Amino acid sequence: MPGTDEIRYETHMLVDGALVDGDAGTFPNVNPATEEVLGAVADASKADMHRAIDAARRAFDETDWSTNRALRKRCLEQLQQALESEREELRELLILEVGCPRMVTHGPQLDAPLAGALAYPAKLIDEFPWETDLGDTVVDLTGQLTSRRVWREPVGVVGAIVPWNYPFEVTINKLGQALATGNTVVLKPAPDTPYNATLIGRLVVERTDIPAGVVNVVPASDHLVGEELTLSPKVDLISFTGSTPVGKRIMEKGAATMKRTFLELGGKSATIVLDDADLAAACLIGIAPCMHAGQGCAIPTRMLLPRSRYDEGVEILTAMYEGVAAGDPQEPDTLCGPVISAKQRDRVLGYIQTGIDEGAKLIVGGTDTPPGVDAGFYVKPTLFVDVDNSMAIAQEEIFGPVLAVIPYDDEDDAVRIANDSMYGLAGNVMSSSRERSIALARRLRAGVIGVDGGAAYGADVPFGGYKASGVGRQNGYAGFEQYLEVKSVAWPVG
Repeated sequence: MPGTDEIRYETHMLVDGALVDGDAGTFPNVNPATEEVLGAVADASKADMHRAIDAARRAFDETDWSTNRALRKRCLEQLQQALESEREELRELLILEVGCPRMVTHGPQLDAPLAGALAYPAKLIDEFPWETDLGDTVVDLTGQLTSRRVWREPVGVVGAIVPWNYPFEVTINKLGQALATGNTVVLKPAPDTPYNATLIGRLVVERTDIPAGVVNVVPASDHLVGEELTLSPKVDLISFTGSTPVGKRIMEKGAATMKRTFLELGGKSATIVLDDADLAAACLIGIAPCMHAGQGCAIPTRMLLPRSRYDEGVEILTAMYEGVAAGDPQEPDTLCGPVISAKQRDRVLGYIQTGIDEGAKLIVGGTDTPPGVDAGFYVKPTLFVDVDNSMAIAQEEIFGPVLAVIPYDDEDDAVRIANDSMYGLAGNVMSSSRERSIALARRLRAGVIGVDGGAAYGADVPFGGYKASGVGRQNGYAGFEQYLEVKSVAWPVG
């Protein structure tokens, strides 16, 4: 395991095959657990972004990247090997710049996506039906016997915009599918977590045969630099993961160039515990908002308990929350680390105060500073009960370690409450009857449902939501196809 002083921060951005400085100078990368500056990173200007876009456009239009499947597969395998060789350095880097607990890096923050995010789409390169034969038929329009085909081709230049909460996971999933399908990419990492992306940029240059311009990594402190991807007519698709308000802005700004969009947005996911469930096991899901300080779009932040077992469930959840404290993400047993910034901490604390003001019952946590914390952006794991679903803490995405517990009367009431949200990203159903759980899961308006403790997660599983939770899917066959255009072709037989 490398020490902090042994980690090599890549401070340059990748544009057109070269690691370069930013026209806007540099900006600091801050450790959210200590508030110390880890170092500086290249700060891109709008001109830098356009150079990257131009490079991606040339690489798509003037090289054989879009048609050379063997090259693409080899390059993805090379990048996979390079990342695996840097796994432990990357782990330490993520803990430092994201503030994610060490235990989370052994799951969705690092090890889980590294296992399949590149390997799965690389495998699909050989298996995907790039051409479909519809057969020969006499076409009524011409009276000719005609051979018909459907070709699937890459969209072109992809602008990939990545959030700060799970930056490596999101980045590597976007790169894997966009590159495997033959697109070129301009990657815009979040200003709060640039180093994992610039590390990928260095590995692309040093350890792969990816042609210049195919991958570009453009960090910037100014969010409007990233908006140039949405505005440019040279960019064919925006692949964005982040907040719903920003997703709406991307749809609006992209309309001028009829931009295709994949938007994986916010959530306010609910866990429905049915009255026949093993309550102790079911309530374990309630600890999820404490993991990585609740900074996950699909984290179930509402727990719906039947009135007949409500007091029993609240007692279990109270004991759980009293046993979890916000702590140093470096420690192997820490579940709840800091939130990403002072701005985010203040936002979360504002929601906690709103919950109190609206009349929800605060059982654990609150707005005061966690004990023993002298620096870092920490929030106490917070449990609200007796929450009405109309309250802000039940309707709005807090992105912090806050759980809202809501009572319900019967199954119809539970489904009504769960679906009474602008979001529809994820959810859970817990019962001792699999048949009952599955029947209820079919009624939920959300894109990812865990049944009886199952997790719909993996490079081969489509991930995304209904309603304001987004458009399109990341991963799986469905995610692979969204980076492709469909071309129908025909020619006379004989």
